[in-house]
Amino acid sequence: MSTHVFNRHWANVLFETLSRQGVRHVCIAPGSRSTPLTLAAAEHPALICHTHFDERGLGHLALGLAKASGEPVALVVTSGTAAANLYPAVIEAGLTGERLVVLTADRPPELIDSGANQAIRQPGMFASHPSQVLTLPRPTPDIPACWLASAIDEAMNRLRHGALHINCPFAEPLYGKDDPLADQAWLQALGDWWREPHPWLQGRDATPQAAAQPDWTHWREQRGVVVVGRVPADQGLRIARWAQQLGWPLIGDVLSQTGQPLACADLWLTHPQAEELNQADIVVQLGASLTSKRLLQWLAAVRPAQYWLVDEMPGRLDPTWHKGRRLVADIGDWLTAHPSIERPLWARQADACARRIGQRVQQCFADDAFGEAQLAHRLPRLLPPDGQFFVGNSLTVRLVDALATLPAGYPVYSNRGASGIDGLISTLAGVQRANGRPTLAVIGDLSALYDVNALALLRQAPAPLVLVVVNNDGGQIFSLLPTPEQHRDAFYCMPQGVDFSHAAALFGLRYARAVDWDHVQAAVTAGWRQCGATLVEVVVEPKAGAEMMRRLLDGVPSW
Repeated sequence: MSTHVFNRHWANVLFETLSRQGVRHVCIAPGSRSTPLTLAAAEHPALICHTHFDERGLGHLALGLAKASGEPVALVVTSGTAAANLYPAVIEAGLTGERLVVLTADRPPELIDSGANQAIRQPGMFASHPSQVLTLPRPTPDIPACWLASAIDEAMNRLRHGALHINCPFAEPLYGKDDPLADQAWLQALGDWWREPHPWLQGRDATPQAAAQPDWTHWREQRGVVVVGRVPADQGLRIARWAQQLGWPLIGDVLSQTGQPLACADLWLTHPQAEELNQADIVVQLGASLTSKRLLQWLAAVRPAQYWLVDEMPGRLDPTWHKGRRLVADIGDWLTAHPSIERPLWARQADACARRIGQRVQQCFADDAFGEAQLAHRLPRLLPPDGQFFVGNSLTVRLVDALATLPAGYPVYSNRGASGIDGLISTLAGVQRANGRPTLAVIGDLSALYDVNALALLRQAPAPLVLVVVNNDGGQIFSLLPTPEQHRDAFYCMPQGVDFSHAAALFGLRYARAVDWDHVQAAVTAGWRQCGATLVEVVVEPKAGAEMMRRLLDGVPSW
């Protein structure tokens, strides 16, 4: 038996099994030990292969593909620290639910802890962060092919959310000509499976059904508040209509895709008239991952008779630990099981307060002054028709959440699980590759520097893509926090004084520099008229965005 040939056939069965479990996209980094996996994926007719030289970015590319497609996405990396670089993406997937199948090639067991090159202890390396873990043995014809197919199927059938880590040891030699006629007895033991489209082992765990709460007919006639976090785009508008019919105020996150009927909640929740919401008998939260600090503070203080949190993800998902009901269900199914009835708006004072403050915010940004806060407020004007929006973390997402009103049902993506600034450009690239939509993205300068390698991925943008890098010269979120002023720049904001024209040129991307709103509009509009990616660097005063947010918060109580 030729080792390199059997390695290939083992990997072929592995990827055939994954393809029947819904895997279409495979993200591959260069490596030698992963050669059997790479070649099996590259030659599989049903798989779409994506490549990237940076494993950390590769993990986030897969994360973006999984976000936008709703499908499991596979990754292939070689052994050693290449595998460790996937850690941030594995963590994020565990928190936000995207299904990743992480295939880490490994040295065979006898080379671990023996001083062999590029050999580390890989089984269990991601600790508790993957939802499922499968450690495969060294490929050998002594292990039937049906064992391999059934082991992969069993793990995939249990994978409802998060990552599946499959560690794959391969012995040398890794290279050589394939022999399709070899190992036929081993392969043909799978019989008719090769001609059928179904998994070897069927029986995927389903999302729990959204059983109607028996007392819903009572609670829907009470005073309620709807809080909406991260939900699918096709449910945002439906949720907004559901809440409106019930007469319940809706407070929507930037990722809620509800149209945020009571926009600028991060501001108006500080007004005394917003305290009317404390009279709510029930709070229904649909989706997790809330951005607004003031909303989280209100949730920590309010004590309704009932607090229901509905999300397809398991776990508490409530950092304020309410007494109530944690309902694991598809949100669309849950809404169907809990129909609304026509009821009058009960919190009229809070509703009027929210709308009045929203108008005051518009007036504050009506002049020609320009900065990071003004950009966030006007951002909806830049969105492409039939497109999508990707928003970064740190100060960027907070300003958009507090100051913008995004259109209902318009797809919005972000990495709000662990809320890191690593891998944002890579995730953006994956999102667009999954659906081919025109895409606007807004991130900060440090986020862009952190993932600057991923600009290479934007060279293959399948539709117009405009990446807006807000250059406020550092991590100015720390200017909004009570960090020690004398150490703020040196140890928190860390200004870098960079010019992103060089990064765009390095990767052959179109570039535009903007210092006011007219320049921004012109550059973004030009980006929609052309194929491929455009990097628009928006240069703003470093502290202005945080200072504007602080002034608005100080002024709200008197409005």
